[in-house]
This record gives sequence, C-alpha cells and structure tokens, in this order.
Amino acid sequence: MKSSVSRAVVAASVTVALGLTAACGGDSGNGDDSGNGRDNDKKSSQKPAPAPVEKKSTALTAADLEKAVLAKGDLKGHKIEKLSAADMPSQTVPADPAACQPFADMFMFASQPAAKSRVGRTVTGPDELDATVISLALLAHEQADAEQVMDDLRTATKKCTAYEHADSKYRDVAALTAPKAGDDAVSYKVVGVIEGQKTPMSFTVVRSGSTLAAFYSINLLKPEKFGVPTEIVEAQVKKLQDLDL
Repeated sequence: MKSSVSRAVVAASVTVALGLTAACGGDSGNGDDSGNGRDNDKKSSQKPAPAPVEKKSTALTAADLEKAVLAKGDLKGHKIEKLSAADMPSQTVPADPAACQPFADMFMFASQPAAKSRVGRTVTGPDELDATVISLALLAHEQADAEQVMDDLRTATKKCTAYEHADSKYRDVAALTAPKAGDDAVSYKVVGVIEGQKTPMSFTVVRSGSTLAAFYSINLLKPEKFGVPTEIVEAQVKKLQDLDL
C-alpha cells in the first residue's frame, strides 16, 4: 500500500434555476350580457413552465468520461496529465476501523459500490515554486450508487477520526466546508505520515447526476497549505454539466 500511496502523492453546482414569469389575464367584463365574446378573447398569457432538465441517472461510459474530464486548455496556465491505471487500483483494501473504509477507498479514487468506469488526471499550477499536488477523477455510477457513496462519505466524517489502511496510518480526520457545487458535495481532510512528516491531505467529492467528481490535494513542502482550489472544482463540474451527458 505504501507504494500506491507514493504514486498517488507524486502523481497526484448543479442547481438548475428555472425562472417562470406568469402574467395572468384578468376578467375585464363590462357587465354586458349580450355575449359579444370580448371577455372570452382575453385569455391568460401565462406560459407553460419549461420542462425540468433531467440528468442522466445511468452510468456514463468510459468514452463519456473522457469527454467530460478536464483536458489541456481547459484551465489556463495549468498542466493536465493522465493518471495511469496503476495510480488508480480498483481493488479495495480493508481499513481499520471499518467506519473509515469510504476514506480508504476514495484515497485511490475507488468506491463501494465500485464505479462502472473511471478516469483520472493530475493538475499542475502555473507557479513552479508551488509544491501543491492535485489529482482528480471522474467515477461513473448508477445514480443510486453515486448517492450511496456520498452518504457513506458524509457518515464517515462523523464516525471516523483515525484509521489504519494496509501499512499506513491516518489521523485527525475531519470534515471541511464543502463547495456549493453539483447536486451534492463532501469535503474532508486526512493527516498522513509521509517520510516522517505529518502531512494533511484534502479531499472533495462532488456528485453531478450519477457521476462523482473527486479531487485530492497535498503540499509536501508546505503541509499547512493544503486544499483543493475552487477554480479546479468549478471548472471540472461545469465541464461535466455542459456536455449534457
């Protein structure tokens, strides 16, 4: 597991507002019983409400995810590279205690239930002196499964404070303020020990329809400066939504 952690470290809203303006025509009858039809000609000008946008509830395909994930040119000044399959192992390893399992899984962008398909990227900022490492992944689920993963992560932020996973130990687990993005979002931090140094790691997971967008951030030189940049979260969620998959 230590080799996997090293690889991850080194490599590493949708609310649709529908406005409806209704102007209802009133009765302007003059009391004439002659039935000239004028009142009946004045019909309500209220327009029918537009149909709500339905998000795809079935899992996206691998090809869909490749279209939806951030790519070169999507973030000005940032370098975006693919995460290899070795950096995103699909097999999960039990965590101790079990209440922390959702965190152990998401560390490698895995989940239970397992995603139908996944894609991952690393993002490097324009400042060459910035040691922040950011990685992200899109996980394709059926919507019910995606909602379950989010619920499990949120529950874990309340029940898990420290855990062991394979050969590694993590502590000081705590919920962070989640961004207002997608249909649901969860953020949390985990403190790991890397080369003898306590290093905070930040995670944010956003659900948009049936797809999860997961983000991971760490700064090896300045551990106190950790956190997933809002601009990266917003750019990825927006691209996922705009593709109308």
